[in-house]
Amino acid sequence: MIPVILAGGKGERFWPLSRKARPKQFLCLDGSGRSLLQATGDRLLELAGGWDGLWVITAAHLADGVREQLPELPEANLLVEPEGRDTAPAVTWATLEIAQRYGDDAVVGFFPADHWIGDQPTFHQTLRAAAALAQAEGAIATLGITPTYPATGYGYIEQGGAIGSYLGLPTYKVSRFTEKPDLATAQSFLASGKFSWNSGMFIFQAGVALADLEQHAPYIYEPLAKQGPSIYPKLPKQSVDYALMEKTSRATVLPVTFPWDDLGDWNAIERLLKGDAPNLELATHVGIDTQGSIFFAQDEAEVIVTIGLEDVLVVRDRQVTLVVKKERTQEIKQLLKKLSESDRFQELL
Repeated sequence: MIPVILAGGKGERFWPLSRKARPKQFLCLDGSGRSLLQATGDRLLELAGGWDGLWVITAAHLADGVREQLPELPEANLLVEPEGRDTAPAVTWATLEIAQRYGDDAVVGFFPADHWIGDQPTFHQTLRAAAALAQAEGAIATLGITPTYPATGYGYIEQGGAIGSYLGLPTYKVSRFTEKPDLATAQSFLASGKFSWNSGMFIFQAGVALADLEQHAPYIYEPLAKQGPSIYPKLPKQSVDYALMEKTSRATVLPVTFPWDDLGDWNAIERLLKGDAPNLELATHVGIDTQGSIFFAQDEAEVIVTIGLEDVLVVRDRQVTLVVKKERTQEIKQLLKKLSESDRFQELL
């Protein structure tokens, strides 16, 4: 397999720790000492057969950060987008480049740079099964995370008819993709047992995906095939889910059970690290009658002192302090938009 790490995201909901020049994938959020990007590279190296088989695609303003964090990555395996146009152009360009180097039969896997995954052996076994499925069936495979609660922040995949078993794992045709549902719909999905969370991980043979992209998204495929990345500013912003996965007849899903989190916001860090403590303290915190809260400070010398708080997030990073109710962390993106409207706050973004 040729693994490709998608490393162009912003991670705005981790602001103020995550900034334009230091997005979420460059941060260590789980206490491991490795950034999310580095951890993603670590877990894919075995499948790639070493650094020469691993690729990364990122945005121009993040390329130097990728080089710094992954110094072993060959420069030829780093694809730098002139500007971000969502995942469909990224997947198309990377697949074109890999097909040119390795041929149409090469099995390619795409992996977001900002996920947390536990149980590495099961993860590797699942990807080997997906690669076998892609080769045997000409499938465009995606990994579906077995849901553990009725999440409204994830997309869902409904499994259709069974295809067969690969390396002991059952595989299914995709019946449909559904964007983030309301709570009642999510509860019905969970109860049916036929839905998975959409992980955003895809595995396919390069030639198979390119043929489908040419058919279903020629407005992205043809310009990139003819002109390469110079055409990026004229491409539409579109996800690979919309451009390819929702339209192809080759979509398949492997429901998986390894521990996974997309680390979408600060509450995800609490899910991973809190344990039985009254608060998650990634900072020097002294509190009275404070519980259910998250505290983070980049500088260990800084002290956060609280009295009588419950279910709040406090983040201190450089010259910014963020205080927000945990249930409203999704609104950080709206806050950033408000800050961006003022010249005074540009250096904070």
